[in-house]
Amino acid sequence: MTEERRRHFGAYLARLRRDAHKSQRQLAAMLCAVSGTHSLTRNEVSRWERGERIPESWLLFIAEVLGVPVGELERAAAYARGELEGPPFGAAVVLSELIPPGDSLTPHATRTGRRIGSGEVASLAARVHGLRLADDVLAGGDLMAPAFRELSKAIRLYHESTHTEAVGSALLTQVGELAQIAGWIASDAGRHEQAERAYRIGIEAARQAGDGPLVANLAGSLAYQLSNTGQERAGLDLARAALEEAGPGAPPKTRALFFDRVAWAHTRAQEAQPAMQALGQAHDTLTEADDDEAPQWAYWVSREELEVMDARVFTELHRPLRAVPLLTDVLRRYDATHAREVALYRSWLAVALADANEPEQAAREARRVISASVDIASDRTASRARDVLRRLQDFEEVPEVGNLLHDHGHLLSA
Repeated sequence: MTEERRRHFGAYLARLRRDAHKSQRQLAAMLCAVSGTHSLTRNEVSRWERGERIPESWLLFIAEVLGVPVGELERAAAYARGELEGPPFGAAVVLSELIPPGDSLTPHATRTGRRIGSGEVASLAARVHGLRLADDVLAGGDLMAPAFRELSKAIRLYHESTHTEAVGSALLTQVGELAQIAGWIASDAGRHEQAERAYRIGIEAARQAGDGPLVANLAGSLAYQLSNTGQERAGLDLARAALEEAGPGAPPKTRALFFDRVAWAHTRAQEAQPAMQALGQAHDTLTEADDDEAPQWAYWVSREELEVMDARVFTELHRPLRAVPLLTDVLRRYDATHAREVALYRSWLAVALADANEPEQAAREARRVISASVDIASDRTASRARDVLRRLQDFEEVPEVGNLLHDHGHLLSA
């Protein structure tokens, strides 16, 4: 455990150094200068960042050079030594470990590409939003190839083109937004490693652009994937870190989304009371929302979508009397062209109906989910169809359920 905590500390220190735009060699030289010694080398800084050592006698000087409170560093060191419970530095250590090694978005020292301006950035932004809108009606398997082609092209454009600092920052923001939707698409296709890599690249781009809400959206998207793939505690830590990263000044619409993701992470971790509290915070925050303040990527966040999450949480917590009316009402009003979402929401309704001891209705909804999933290239939908069948196995003596399992039980072994 102490070794893992030292590694956390090292990642945290590396994050602070990168945020100060210093190399390991530069940090070592600056620490020598302020301390009046010449004994520190880049190799020692590297050992700190790998978690091999804690720079006990250097904390005061590190704080001075990097411009961080010395108390924060001391608490972080105490955590690394095993003297404190719970990471004392909040989002910083969690997010620092998501930055890919090698500074993959550091611009090339010599650029030979053409000069670009705001027009090219606006064109990229339009393509990014086009992918978001396509994701509303198509599934991950349909969009993987074009999404990752666009991401690769955008990163290459940033590396190779020449541009002003303002254009470069705007371009990084679009790389971050593109990485988020590419990661979301990959996750829907069941390509979780590719999704995580995209999210990490996006976090790095958004950090360099200074876009806290976008960093939080990317981290929250990855947290959602972790929560749904058996890494509930990591998902919860990251969802809370994302909310903290966004800060209280983030647009209310985005904070409502981040609270919703925290609610789901608590739910998957079987923590009912914090989940319910986060749901309430999401709704309260959304009432303050002004669409003019929200970034374009938050276009889909609405009261209706929050109600869907409410119902999913209620279903997961086995509160069907609250889940069924919400899901029934949402599905009655939901855009039928969003076939994947409709199938997913019906899957939650089927489970809630089973919990409410209405297996016949649950079986009818399950058939609709399975029928839709055949035509949707979505791993999420296929997985939810299996979850519904597993839940209904408790009612196999009911004719409607028995027939359903006879027809589709083979999906459980897929």
